[in-house]
Order: sequence, then C-alpha cells, then structure tokens
Amino acid sequence: MSTGGGFAGFRLTGRTWADDLGIWSSAVAADGRPGSALRFDPRLVADPSARERLVAAVIADRRLAQGGTTGLVPVADLITAGDEVWLITSEPVGPTVGDLLSSGPPGSPRPDAGSAATVLVETAQALLAVHASGLAHGELHPGTVVIASDGSALLAKRGLADALFGRPPAPERDVAAWASLARGLAATWASADRGAAGLLERVAATASIRGLAPARDALLAGRDVLPSGFTTRDRLVETLHRWPGHEAPTLGGHPAPVRPAPDEGEIVTLLHVPRQSDPHPPGGGERRPEDVVMRFGPGVPSETTAAQLWRAGRDQQQTELPGGRLAAAAAPRARRRRGRTVLASAILALMVVAALAIWLFRSPATPLEVTKADVSAPRKAQACDTTVKITGVLSTNGAGGEVRYQWKRSDRKEPIAQTDQVASGETSHEVSLEWTVKGEGSFKGTATLVVLSPVPKGKKIQDRATFTYKCS
Repeated sequence: MSTGGGFAGFRLTGRTWADDLGIWSSAVAADGRPGSALRFDPRLVADPSARERLVAAVIADRRLAQGGTTGLVPVADLITAGDEVWLITSEPVGPTVGDLLSSGPPGSPRPDAGSAATVLVETAQALLAVHASGLAHGELHPGTVVIASDGSALLAKRGLADALFGRPPAPERDVAAWASLARGLAATWASADRGAAGLLERVAATASIRGLAPARDALLAGRDVLPSGFTTRDRLVETLHRWPGHEAPTLGGHPAPVRPAPDEGEIVTLLHVPRQSDPHPPGGGERRPEDVVMRFGPGVPSETTAAQLWRAGRDQQQTELPGGRLAAAAAPRARRRRGRTVLASAILALMVVAALAIWLFRSPATPLEVTKADVSAPRKAQACDTTVKITGVLSTNGAGGEVRYQWKRSDRKEPIAQTDQVASGETSHEVSLEWTVKGEGSFKGTATLVVLSPVPKGKKIQDRATFTYKCS
C-alpha cells in the first residue's frame, strides 16, 4: 500500500506486517487517531459463506461493544474493494504481549509480575463477557492480546478465525489458551518473583480444572504477593512509553510486501447501518443497524457520517491543479469510478456463482488425519532455574483442519489441553511445551504428547521425551 493511501475514513501509513489471516497495515483516522487495517488473505474470503460468517462475527463484536463489553479492540468497519476484504479497527493492534515478550530496548523497564496479573485479569474479564453472550474468541495467544496506551489489555481478532474456518464457538478452547498464557507469563514476566510465579501457575491450573471465573477470583484473592502497581498498570505504561516499536506491531508476523490501497470507487461496507431517509423498515417497527447495506464513495446519493469522514481524509490530500482545473478533472474521474463500480459488481456476482458451482460439484475433501507424533527434549542436563522446551512434530496426511492434543507432565496430574489449526498442504505440524524448573537438587522430567483428534480409528497417537535437571 502506498504511503498516504486511504479509504473508509482512514489513511494507511505504509507500515505492514503479516499474520495468519492476512496483511495488517498501520492506519490513521481523519482526526489523527491511530488504528489498523487488515487485508484478509483472498483464499480465506473466497467462499461467500466465509464472508457471511465474517460479517456476522464483526456485527456480533460491535453489539458486544454497544452492550457495554470492554476489553476488545473496537472495529470501525468491514469493507470490500473488488475481491479484497478489509477490517478496519479504530485502535492500533499493537504492541502485543507477544511483542513485549520477544524483545525490548536496552535499559527499559520490563513488564513484571504485576503486569502479568493485569493482563490475565483483564483478558479473563473480557472472555467471560464474550462467553456469556454465547460467543468465543477462538484465537487467544500472546499475539492477539494488545496493550493499549493506558496499559490496559485488549483482545484483537475476536471470532475472526472461527468465522473464516467455519468453526463453532468453543469457550473451552479459550480457557485452555488463557491457562497457557498464564503459565507463559509465570515463566517470563513473573520469573523473578517466586511467590507471584507460583500464584500464576496455580490460577492456570484452576482455569484448566474449574474454569475461568474461579481462576480470575483466585488471582484477585492472591494480590498480596503482587507488586503494588498491579491495579494501576504503572509498569506496563512505563514500558510502553519507552517502547520503540509500539507504532509498528508485529502480532508474531513478518514484514509484508507493499500493496496499493483499494480504489475509492470500489469500496463497499459489509456492515449494515440505517439510512436516515428511511427511518422505518417495511411492515413497521424500528430499523436495526443490520437491516441496510451502506455504500459509500463516488456516486452515492446520501452523504452518511462514514462517507463524510472518508471524504474528509481524502480531501486533505488533494492539491489544486494549475489553472483551477481541479473540478473539471474530477468529473471524468467520477464517471470512470462509477463505471468501475458497476463492472466490479458484475464480476463479483459472477465470482459468487462460480464459487457456488464449484462448491456444489466438487468431490468430497479428504479430512485431516494425524498419523504419527515424535517428541524430543534436550539431551544435555539442564542447569539451575531454567525453562526447558519440549518439541513435538505431528505427521499428517496433508489435509487442513483442527488438531486437538494434550501434554502430560510427570510432575502433575492434570494434562495441558491445546488446539491448533493445521494448514492444507502441510504434512507436518510442530507443537511445543515450555517446562520451568527451579530450585536446588536433581530432577528427571518426562513429557508425553497425546493426540486426541483427528486420529485413525482404533489407533493411539502419542510419544514422550525425558530431560534431566541438576542444580547444586
């Protein structure tokens, strides 16, 4: 996207990075507020049903916000431009917990145990509200937990992965991911404080056994072992003020290629908003926000608030042509844009028909199946106070889908349940377990990886590995 390109009331700044759903861009609203824009991978939104599920997920997200739910990155719009679909957020999607875990400026304050507790309490609150509405996040991990400028934790990409992959909401998967996040923060941000690290480990176990609400309550009840700034987010705010990359988040992804912004004449919002000229729908009653599809850009008769915001951002970038020819040159451009809009609509209709025909007549796809698991651990004896990384490799038949598995540690009874999304075309998928060991003495730990599904009928897929810990 070219620097300065803009649409839907936001100007793209040129910074891009990739993640599992597409390519993100930093954006700025017409009034100067920062935000972000996600151009979805075209393969994920090619199916019309996937687009419909995506629209429903975003509308549900906005209803949560309208109902008073906090803790989610707010969505400004969901638009289509030709065959591309973009999500616009009115808050930046970074830096994330993953960013703060990966690196930091020399000499800057690192997030501490209080920061970890803040993140866990606020994400638990948001997830509980989402689950109470019959929804789920679906992709909770350090890369989707955003740290806002005031130090609060916001969840990004709620429901997007589930919508695009056609998965039903699974709150239990969110709970398992939250417990994993708690263990990860115990081993990193809270590692210097044994009391706080122990508290986070205990609440992770509580979440796995009893659920998210008891885990949150246990964390709040144990606040005596946390730093004093826990309730004020002091350490997180201080870290952000000295964080050099907070304006260019990564979400665990990589720099993405520059791509031009969509033509303004092709932009159509997928979110439904009321028309001021028709306050009441046919048959009486009040019109709901999802009753009407709004188009904005050249050729639209009604000037909506969204269109005004978009136009203001565009007009700031226009310059007067020599001899006062700006108005004269604008008319042919508007006619060309209207022509492109009609053509784009016809092409989109043909694409929908073609996609439906392919879906109706395609042969049944082979479902994902895990055929083997291999687990490895460090052979060298581990030193004092270390985190051991156990690596597992799942061999598959190359189909895409969801794999469910669990890690069993020899030092605890309850297993650690996990769920991953495997991409089509890959015949192997790597998973990992981080095991923190502290204190003096010797210890021999065994980690067992058990694949729950999908596995061949009647076959048990598992493997184990052992490491040695010595500290004197």
